[in-house]
Amino acid sequence: MSTDGSLRERKKQQTRQSISDVATRLFLERGYDRVTIAEIAAASGVAKMTVTNYFPRKEDLVLDIADEFVALLARTAADRPTGEPVPDALRRRYQDAVARREAVVGFAGAPFVQLVEESPALTARLRELFELRERALAAQLAGEPATAGDDLTARLLAAQLAGAYRVLFHEAFRLVRGGHDEGHLAEALAQAGSRAFDLLASGVK
Repeated sequence: MSTDGSLRERKKQQTRQSISDVATRLFLERGYDRVTIAEIAAASGVAKMTVTNYFPRKEDLVLDIADEFVALLARTAADRPTGEPVPDALRRRYQDAVARREAVVGFAGAPFVQLVEESPALTARLRELFELRERALAAQLAGEPATAGDDLTARLLAAQLAGAYRVLFHEAFRLVRGGHDEGHLAEALAQAGSRAFDLLASGVK
């Protein structure tokens, strides 16, 4: 990519992040349903069409890491070292995300968690993102030797692995609601992650 292309891409990312930050601030101040796209555009200093070009869905102004969120598991499986089992790769990626306190595994402030959980539109979008993530992982697993191209096997494995991430994400939100700080949250999620993947490895007895 040329230097000019890189600069343009960085400027687009900065504009996108700025719009999302402004929108989230307004949502936190006034509530998700009480803020319009036009108001977000005005506060961001851009045209309404610019907002909708970057965020076709209003929900993704809050859940602005939707693409990264959906791709996380499939990308981890695809990029893992040769010979590493997919569950091991996903366990490793989860623990790395916890150590870095990434939003993609549920690290967020209490006001943000409350904003999401009190909005039917946002909770519905979050459920949709979990489903899309599971589908993406299933598509990746369908091409793995371990599934021998069997679609049902791929979907069953994806449901188990994506399900662990989903439960752990909601555990993070539960802990945030309980008033736990980031340090305690990281410690608790590291332990919960190990427990979850140990259960998957051993199976239900």
